[in-house]
Amino acid sequence: MFALPILGLAAALATPVDQQIDAAIAPYFQAGAPGASVIVVKDGKTIFRKGYGMADVAKGVAMDASFQHRIGSVTKQFTSTAILMLAEEGKLALDDDITKHLPDYPTKGKKITVEHLLTHTSGIVSYTGKPSFRAILTQDLAPAALIAVFKDDPLTFEPGTRYAYNNSGYVLLGAIIEKAGGMPYAKFVEQRIFVPLGMADTAYEGYARGKAPPAVGHSTTPTGFRLATPISMTLPYAAGAIVSTVDDLARWDASVTSGKLLRPASWQRAFTPYKLASGEATSYGYGWNIDTMQGSARIFHGGGIPGFSTHVMRLPQEKVYVAVLANNDRLPMSTSVVAARAAAIAIGKPYPDFSPVALAPAALDEFVGKFAQRTVTRDGGKLFMQRGDEAKAEIVAIGATRFLVPNTLVYMDFLRDDAGKVNALKLFQNDSVEHHPRSGD
Repeated sequence: MFALPILGLAAALATPVDQQIDAAIAPYFQAGAPGASVIVVKDGKTIFRKGYGMADVAKGVAMDASFQHRIGSVTKQFTSTAILMLAEEGKLALDDDITKHLPDYPTKGKKITVEHLLTHTSGIVSYTGKPSFRAILTQDLAPAALIAVFKDDPLTFEPGTRYAYNNSGYVLLGAIIEKAGGMPYAKFVEQRIFVPLGMADTAYEGYARGKAPPAVGHSTTPTGFRLATPISMTLPYAAGAIVSTVDDLARWDASVTSGKLLRPASWQRAFTPYKLASGEATSYGYGWNIDTMQGSARIFHGGGIPGFSTHVMRLPQEKVYVAVLANNDRLPMSTSVVAARAAAIAIGKPYPDFSPVALAPAALDEFVGKFAQRTVTRDGGKLFMQRGDEAKAEIVAIGATRFLVPNTLVYMDFLRDDAGKVNALKLFQNDSVEHHPRSGD
């Protein structure tokens, strides 16, 4: 999986971008295994579009980029856009108490606003995290019955004071859209978003209008692959029930980039990190995460649902968009890693080569020790890193002194002093660099 080709700078510059992207991400997928549809767009032009692996392992159907996938929580950006459309029409306000639209919802005496739902700051329990959720996976529930699954649970914190990712909030937003928009959620997003933007292969699952073939969802097992756990698509609802293709998602991004559907101020607000009551900024806007990647502003979201894993990202300054839709919910890699590596190449800032190198077990001993709050240990021919009481993570050599946390973009360099002894660890993670000096072992 890590056997990525080594490209020197001159070779990389001489290789077309689409070939660089393919060389970087193809090793993450295996022939005969569930795969993915991938697209990369820059300056409004598709510079890479390809399918990997199988759309249906049992039937031997190969994946290509035209297949339709469940997109999971990427649904949330459509839900948030619908809310903002209704706000612009004066049918709701973001600071409305949700009881204005859902009068029977028990808010425990607290003011929970529409914006709290959008930004995962409501304090409401997320129903998908409840132990009882798996027992209802195949049940068809109307929105009111779905809300009843969590509405009586106590709040986990004062609204607006903390960020905690919350699918319940987006279920409530779906119900508010139905109330304020005067039609079922599935029809609202179809008629107000998908049809006007020409997204023929995007729909709330069960309301498909296009002809894109659906990819079959899978899960990885110790012995191979199996069909994904069945789930009624009434359960993810406005938090995750939409299906789409990479081509339609590229159309969506082009529409967002050109400012369709909403006024500029609304789009700007959607892409601005929400501030908690304390004044501290979160890294989430309205249906999008916001951070940086390789020094560039990034707006992104992932999605996970039985059978599928997705990741989409926008790099607005460079006008780059990437969508990775995989038909496997237990991946040997992360779709976020695939998307980030492709995007980084598209903007000319590729990540380092991640090809593994073989180091003798005895040679690993010089890296064993404590580096500030991180501890490195050896077990046989493998190294592991642990932070405090967190679980150990294997680190794999990709150079004489450089190691990678597999299936991530987290890597580290071990530094030596003038005498050649390893005396520090330099960690590269989430666009930040941490320097950890070696402490007493």
